[in-house]
Amino acid sequence: MASIKVEENKPIPTLFSPYKLAKFSLSHRVVLAPMTRCRAINNIPNEALTKYYVQRSTPGGFLITEGTLISPTAPGFPHCPGIYTNEQVEAWKKVVNAVHAKGAVIFCQLWHVGRASHTVYQPRGEAPISSVNKPISDRWRILMPDGTTERYPVPRALASHEIPDIVEHYRQAAVNAIRAGFDGVEIHGAHGYLIDQFLKDGINDRTDEYGGSLTNCCRFLVQVVRAVATAIGADRVAVRISPAIDHLDASDSNPLALGLTVVKSLNKLQIDLNSQLTYLHVTQPRYVAYGQTELTRQGSEEEEARLIRTLRKAYQGSFMSSGGYTRELGMEAVAQGDADLVSYGRLFISNPDLVERFKVNAPLTKYVRKTFYTQDPVVGYTDYPFLGNDNVDSKVLARL
Repeated sequence: MASIKVEENKPIPTLFSPYKLAKFSLSHRVVLAPMTRCRAINNIPNEALTKYYVQRSTPGGFLITEGTLISPTAPGFPHCPGIYTNEQVEAWKKVVNAVHAKGAVIFCQLWHVGRASHTVYQPRGEAPISSVNKPISDRWRILMPDGTTERYPVPRALASHEIPDIVEHYRQAAVNAIRAGFDGVEIHGAHGYLIDQFLKDGINDRTDEYGGSLTNCCRFLVQVVRAVATAIGADRVAVRISPAIDHLDASDSNPLALGLTVVKSLNKLQIDLNSQLTYLHVTQPRYVAYGQTELTRQGSEEEEARLIRTLRKAYQGSFMSSGGYTRELGMEAVAQGDADLVSYGRLFISNPDLVERFKVNAPLTKYVRKTFYTQDPVVGYTDYPFLGNDNVDSKVLARL
């Protein structure tokens, strides 16, 4: 572990130090990262989701839901939950109420996959929408409802006049999330999905006001954040980005410049709104897609760390980081001030009591990758063991 420099007489923060996040008082800094799990049959949250999130809730803990669909055109995986119908809102209320009963805070991640979809997932079998009409390369495959994989189809580039309608979908989804009881929302602007398809110059070849310059490429994201923050309050809104990650061909010629432009745009927006966003969530370049293909690295690990630290120093607000963190790396990031909060994905799948295991430095249960995207409501979802405890929180579930 690298040496840690701190101010004299100032305690070194750890993953288990409390943190004031906007209006929320957190008891620790281990966050449940958003992860697609494909258990919401017909896009409706159900009892399995309730149990899953309750298992991973702790008093004063912070959870981010799996990517949650903002409209019928948003999906790119089977059986992902939505937040665009009244039925979905009512179903989410049960999940949120159960998480709150454990004393945890939960944000809904707002998601549109853009071109990372297929005609089978689209209304009337239409082409997926995107910033462009270029398909994702054959390097990547899309998971189909029957469990097979196929090539990504050619998407349809949104016309300029259509983009305000998509912004409105994000705004309405955020309003619906608050109706469902969520404490706030995280706007998914990362990992090659719709917003990232506007941000990255490896994808975006538009010649209108949404393409060309960095400011233009960031315009859609800024419009979405402004609309959502105006609707529900900036202190309930977070943003996730991944400037140095080429997941789903989302590469950029200058990730640092892109990241800094996004950060500066969000800083300016916070001034305009006279309120800070809840946090900025940035994925580390060491993130690995599907756990199989290591993505393009932007230089050495030292250079990657420098990129994240530059964004962290530039952003005016709480900073969350994710991507391949271990307990040791998370402790180091918080102690050095590289992140205020660290989100964990795959480790949280197979260790529902990850916070407790980290506290006592207990061994971790290994995850089973082949069950990540199945529809089984138990196997690989809610059947991972706790440390010496029953893996069902019966007191909370009995009150549902």
